[in-house]
Amino acid sequence: MIMEELVFFAICFIVLAMILLIRLIGGPTVADRAIAADSIDLLSDMALILFALYSGRSVFIDIAFITAILGFIGTTIIGRYLEGRL
Repeated sequence: MIMEELVFFAICFIVLAMILLIRLIGGPTVADRAIAADSIDLLSDMALILFALYSGRSVFIDIAFITAILGFIGTTIIGRYLEGRL
């Protein structure tokens, strides 16, 4: 029962990430696109963690952790660039 719920929520996260692609492609400002990209990164990280729980392999948690760190660094760099401090 729990395994089906993990798969359901992972699919929901991926569907939400696909919806955010609309904002990423057609966002009116660069800030909207940066927020959409960061949100997609977080949703895919959560889906990876749920898949790691489902499959029992910890390598997916490591991948999710690394992509979350890289996403945070990327968002910080984009924010500094938009402020004009980079």
